[in-house]
Amino acid sequence: MRVLVVEDEQPLAAALAGGLRGEGHSVDIASEGAEGLWFAEENDYDVIVLDLMLPVLDGFEVCRRLRAACNWTPVLMLTARDADPDMVDGLDAGADDYVTKPFSFEVLLARLRSLSRRNVVDRPPVLTVGELTLDPAAHEVRRAGQLVAVTAREFAILEHLMRNCNLVVSKQQLLGAVWGFDFEGAPNVVEVYVGRLRRKIDAGFPTSCIETVRGSGYRIRDSS
Repeated sequence: MRVLVVEDEQPLAAALAGGLRGEGHSVDIASEGAEGLWFAEENDYDVIVLDLMLPVLDGFEVCRRLRAACNWTPVLMLTARDADPDMVDGLDAGADDYVTKPFSFEVLLARLRSLSRRNVVDRPPVLTVGELTLDPAAHEVRRAGQLVAVTAREFAILEHLMRNCNLVVSKQQLLGAVWGFDFEGAPNVVEVYVGRLRRKIDAGFPTSCIETVRGSGYRIRDSS
């Protein structure tokens, strides 16, 4: 799951990002409304965590502008307020759900999973490329009907490659999609994870599903 967190309280934003990354999700962070709006317009996210009280451009306006631009990414609104009118205003602005601060991380995570499973335009419930199938809701990968056990990060890499079937995906694109734009680890982490993923999905099969395009990145072809 790829998540955008728009939150101006730095400790909370860092805690949310750390918790979500610990669950294997990719996270980008924006500290104010306009920046969050730019991230949401430039990238595809499974869900957006949006604080209500943001500087300059508040959460209400960010959500209204996203919906006006036909961006239907699910939005979970965070608010320190517990007054019914504020919650109603948030939902009327286009938010899909809300959580009142302080909140349990486990509850927030469950809400995000629920939102990410909602039907989104152009997102098929199960991805199929040749012998490979990937079910985002069940979090299952199969090759020729055989279940393949993968980690959350490996699942995210395979999902991104399958959603871009027949296209070359660069290592930098995979870093952004799976680890987030602010990832500061070793750049060869993509090669390491793709190698592990290959060994799992290719075990017992004569051909490799993931093709390396030298100097460019990786690609999964639909041979059918």
